[in-house]
Amino acid sequence: MNKEIRKLVFATNNQHKLEEAREITAGKFEILSLTDIGCHDDIPETAPTLEGNALIKARWIHDRYGFDCFADDTGLMVDALDGAPGVHSARYAGPGHDSEANMEKLLENLDGVADRKAHFSTAVALIMDGSEYLFEGRVDGTIAETPAGENGFGYDPVFVADESGKRFAEMSSEEKNAISHRGRAMSKLAEFLSK
Repeated sequence: MNKEIRKLVFATNNQHKLEEAREITAGKFEILSLTDIGCHDDIPETAPTLEGNALIKARWIHDRYGFDCFADDTGLMVDALDGAPGVHSARYAGPGHDSEANMEKLLENLDGVADRKAHFSTAVALIMDGSEYLFEGRVDGTIAETPAGENGFGYDPVFVADESGKRFAEMSSEEKNAISHRGRAMSKLAEFLSK
């Protein structure tokens, strides 16, 4: 007898994240978008941590729409900038989600800085059957002096992963998902759901 595949809402308005999550978890469970459930809310992200923001978004959908769901929050932490942009990564250059402006500001702030070590962290919050769970993923790397590559989104053109020596934007989605912060957190989520 075929077990019905579980459906979960991914509390994000970011199409890139949605596509990435669907690629990473293909066949493990079905991911519904906020549009699929008729949610067009601008969900606040007011917590000082990635975990806190992921939980805010997941609780928002669960409490208002009644779906089992998950949400993520991701930050780029740069050692020489005391962990910035961190929890403010998506809006580093100001309100809105302007990846180009964010990247420009990051490179300006690192101009002349020798220590370019950084890491990406993702926290995924899952609310399922009334319980809350957290999954984390991390990848270490450095910030390149100039952007390169055609793939990915956000800071991918300047983030060089230690494990590959390549910028995320220079990798195929399969290569990136195998080692990325979100790939690792989503894999933990998928593994948990398959138990």
